[in-house]
Amino acid sequence: MAEPRDIPYSAFNYLVNLGDGSEATVLGGFSEVSGLNAEVTVAEYRNGNARTNYVTKIAGIHKAGDVTLKRGVIGGQNLYEWLERVRSGDVKAKQDVEIKLLDETRSITGVTWRLKAAMPIKWTGPTLTAKGGTDVAMEELVLACETIEQS
Repeated sequence: MAEPRDIPYSAFNYLVNLGDGSEATVLGGFSEVSGLNAEVTVAEYRNGNARTNYVTKIAGIHKAGDVTLKRGVIGGQNLYEWLERVRSGDVKAKQDVEIKLLDETRSITGVTWRLKAAMPIKWTGPTLTAKGGTDVAMEELVLACETIEQS
């Protein structure tokens, strides 16, 4: 459970668990997580005999945004294999993913986001160039999920 504190958490101490126990390994080591968001759609309604000249807003269906994970190419096949399971129609390919934001000591979890029934919808490999330089070969995985829970 997240505990309120006076100082905000830093954004660079976090763990990603893909539902396969990989959070403490290089297979679960991501350099960037983005797109954590949830949205509630709104239906507008107004009675014809309403005495006010504005609509009533009614909460409708809710949805979670797509979450993007980026990591350096390490030769691990876990992301691509997960995508292949989804592409082949494996109905058990959806997994709960946890993203844990840690405190400065890296020993206490400050906030946890759970992506319920997540599945990869896009994998992007690295951009390769022969020009040399200091860039790291990066791969990217986009996850769709049914809902996001925070604790």
